[in-house]
Amino acid sequence: MAKVQTEDAREDAGLEPSLGAGVGVEGRSPWQLFWRRFRRDRVALVGLVLIGLMIAAALSAGLFARYVVHHPDVNEFHFDMLDEYGLPLGPNKEFWFGADPQGRDLFLQVMYGARTSLIVAFFATGLEVVIGVVLGVIAGYFRGKVDTFISRMMDVVLSLPVLLLALGLVAACGLQPQGCLGGLIKPGLLLVSYVIGLFSWPYLARIVRGQVLSLREKEFVEAARALGASNVRIMFREILPNLIAPIVVYSTLLVPANVLFEAGLSYLGIGVPITTPSWGRQLSDASSLFQSAWWTMFFPGLFLLITTLAFNLVGDGLRDALDPRAEAAAYARKGRRRKRKEAMGEGEIVATEPAPTGGVG
Repeated sequence: MAKVQTEDAREDAGLEPSLGAGVGVEGRSPWQLFWRRFRRDRVALVGLVLIGLMIAAALSAGLFARYVVHHPDVNEFHFDMLDEYGLPLGPNKEFWFGADPQGRDLFLQVMYGARTSLIVAFFATGLEVVIGVVLGVIAGYFRGKVDTFISRMMDVVLSLPVLLLALGLVAACGLQPQGCLGGLIKPGLLLVSYVIGLFSWPYLARIVRGQVLSLREKEFVEAARALGASNVRIMFREILPNLIAPIVVYSTLLVPANVLFEAGLSYLGIGVPITTPSWGRQLSDASSLFQSAWWTMFFPGLFLLITTLAFNLVGDGLRDALDPRAEAAAYARKGRRRKRKEAMGEGEIVATEPAPTGGVG
């Protein structure tokens, strides 16, 4: 059994099987090895299932509104869900999560809020990846003045008060019906996504730049350069495919950060339009009623927590699955712990054996 586990560990780490492993070892592609390592991480699989459920809830919010709770309009006011003091009523058979402070169905508000948060987070993450990867590859490959210019640009963006500038830009563009930049950026979800993406790309760009600096001197890059390949081809056909693992891992960790960023902007009242459900705005509206109507803050906060936690769990699982050295190191640590336990067990057995007594001649 230990022999089989050792061979599996060598295969997962991308190593050749040992000489005593037998004949006819089945080869596996890198993606098969990745999936084999990833599915062993039960915590990451739980996070992946939670993400799938959250995306399904966001996509099926309209179907739930029409065929399950029979309230097609998410912003419909239900005055029968307010008591004589104007406070929202709690969960019941018709309103599963109760009502929000305005008497709307909180269940639908939360489900549509998931759609808002995921759209903003995915679009902002895509914008960050495009800008960060392109500028990071260019800076790391050309070095010199190009690297200096892009690096200083990163420093400037990172030194800006992001929250204050985001508040100002969203407020300035949101107050103009035609939007900003001649109508290119209009008020709505894309405006918040643009603002988040334009201020967060340097983090990924620095990671990509560091990886490119180490890859540009490798043999396969020198071979492509000797064969007459252009700089663009070397950067995006030779170097970029070797950066997929760190880009995927960091992008997965960017999504929950962007979800929280959007929720923070909406909590402050400067985010998506007021008619668009958002977890941040729901938390802001419920902050003054938490003691008397706990559900108005509990359910949006719970879904926000689950979403960010699930993406972080998947990101950690992807990082471990895409790094064979981490898997090999984990198996090595397990082997050392097992040997220590076996040694301690043998020591206890020896200690419990009675000492021999000498006979009297």
